[in-house]
Amino acid sequence: MSLGTLLVIVLILMLIGVIPTWPHSQSWGYMPSGSLGLVLLIVVVLLVTGRL
Repeated sequence: MSLGTLLVIVLILMLIGVIPTWPHSQSWGYMPSGSLGLVLLIVVVLLVTGRL
């Protein structure tokens, strides 16, 4: 398994973990998952272009 694939898997798991469904995190809104989604998008683009 390459480093890029492992990084994408970890980012996807983190993205699922920050979805605001728990009572203590509902006031956070979608900012944490949006930020991780942006990082995931950048990593996927880098993987597709072959720079990672």
